[in-house]
Amino acid sequence: MTIAGSDSGGGAGIQADLKTFSALGVFGTSTLTAITAQNTVGVTAVHEIPTDVIAAQIDAVISDIGADAVKTGMLSSPAIVTTVADAVRRHGISNLVVDPVMVAKSGDRLLRDEAIATICNELIPLARVVTPNIPEAEDLTGRSIASDDGARRAAEDIISMGAKSVVVKGGHRDGPPTDILYDGNEFMEFTTERIPSTNTHGTGCTFASAVAAGLAHGLELPAAVEQAKEYVTAAIGAAYPIGQGHGPLHHFHAFWR
Repeated sequence: MTIAGSDSGGGAGIQADLKTFSALGVFGTSTLTAITAQNTVGVTAVHEIPTDVIAAQIDAVISDIGADAVKTGMLSSPAIVTTVADAVRRHGISNLVVDPVMVAKSGDRLLRDEAIATICNELIPLARVVTPNIPEAEDLTGRSIASDDGARRAAEDIISMGAKSVVVKGGHRDGPPTDILYDGNEFMEFTTERIPSTNTHGTGCTFASAVAAGLAHGLELPAAVEQAKEYVTAAIGAAYPIGQGHGPLHHFHAFWR
């Protein structure tokens, strides 16, 4: 299941999540937390879903279909974060992938500043894995990250919040995009070639959803992260221009060009 916002442009949010689930062979369900008016250039409007409706969506899916893994994305307010955390505890969800979505690729803010503390205090302690990019890890920890060592220290900080594991993604830094996985005991690195492209809208959503799909298939976390890294890299490489800004990935690159 994805618990996230809707992207009307189809490149990120629940649209990207459900495409990723399908491409990686799992049945996807969804809980909408917000509706955004969005395209490849920017976000022009946001409507938050009432928290009782968010809770009802989660309860409806879990009570009937269940969920082998759950991924969270855009949770824009403290009340929404609390609602989702309460549902995770109520249903005993263990395979929780937390993508702390804060800013759209266009630069538009998707998370209120006051919600960051709620994510750290209520949601991260429930996570099997947290998947921040560099700016998100900086916001969560208050730490400036300019090196692999800085990313490792940020990962340690996030583990200290209660998460079982964290992947600090390296796409925002120069050089090869190296993602660092830390499980509280061991650091592991995942590196691929950097593909020059403006078609990177939805990379964070897609990566977290791919990790969740791997966990749903029963993969151990390092294998799920490796699969996600390979899938996102291939989806960027196969993407073609859509819109006038940051275009989406090609989620179904393995099936058609």
